[in-house]
Order: sequence, then C-alpha cells, then structure tokens
Amino acid sequence: MRKLLIWLPLALFLGLAALFASGLLKPDDHVVSSKLVGQPLPAFTLPPAATDRPALASTDLATGKPRLLNIFASWCVPCAAEAPQLMALKRAGVEIDAIAIRDARPDVDAFLRRYGNPYSRIGLDARSGVQIALGSSGVPETFVIDGEGKIAYQHIGDIRADDVPMILQRLRDAQ
Repeated sequence: MRKLLIWLPLALFLGLAALFASGLLKPDDHVVSSKLVGQPLPAFTLPPAATDRPALASTDLATGKPRLLNIFASWCVPCAAEAPQLMALKRAGVEIDAIAIRDARPDVDAFLRRYGNPYSRIGLDARSGVQIALGSSGVPETFVIDGEGKIAYQHIGDIRADDVPMILQRLRDAQ
C-alpha cells in the first residue's frame, strides 16, 4: 500500500498535464454569435460620435436598401486594420453606418482622420448598451442589415481583403 502512495503524486500530475494538453489541442469556441440574425434590429437612438457625421438610430437603417452596420472603436487595433476594406466597400457603393463603442468624440475624429471615414452616420454607444442588445461581443463586428431593418448576417472580427467579395454577396442576397 505504501508503494502505491509514493506513485500517487506522479499519477495526479500526469492526469492534470493530460487535461491541460487536451484543452490546448482542442480549445472551446468562444465566439458569441448574435441570436438576432433574421430578426429586426432592436430600437435605439444614439448621439453622434463624430463631429462631421450625424447621429444614428435604428430607424435610419430601414431605408429599403441593404447596408452595413459596423461596430468599432478608436482604441481597437483590428478596427484600424479593417479600415482599408471598409473604404473599398464604400467605393463599391455600399452604404455603411457605424456604432463607436466606449469612445470619445475627439478620439473617433482622430481615428477617422487617420484611417479614413467610410461611414454615413456614426452613433456613440458609450456604455455598450446597443452593442449588447445587438448580440455583439466585441469589436470589430459588422452586420448586414436588409432594407427592412432586419439583421441578415453577422461578420465577427475584422473584415479582410478576401472577405470583401463575400460581404458584397451577402448585401446582394439581402435585397
């Protein structure tokens, strides 16, 4: 019995090591997708987040034409990385509105001067209330909104160059 007790710490260590290794090799998927895809946008009205763009309300997104709703922040590094793709989408004729999360107007203005401004309207969601209501878990995220104001698609993470054709197709499908 005493010989078995000597090996017990080693067995416990190997068991814990195997548990941690399995977690590293097959991590859980922690992406939180919105349950509102296919549903109307929640009602909201936000103040303007930039000095040269109007405020944003949910009613501004039900225009009869599909558009993008981009969730971003001036302090978000991936948001800066996706800026060229958003500008490319704007050049392709896509209407893009935005919600700035936990930000300040001077910081948003500086971000837009530095990386470009593809947005028609930008609302300031200082406490992330609208972001949470949309089912968005982080920045950046982009929603395709159909002409009736329903969420047709959610893109989690930054839009990369190879995502642009897919986003354009999602917008065509939302018509």
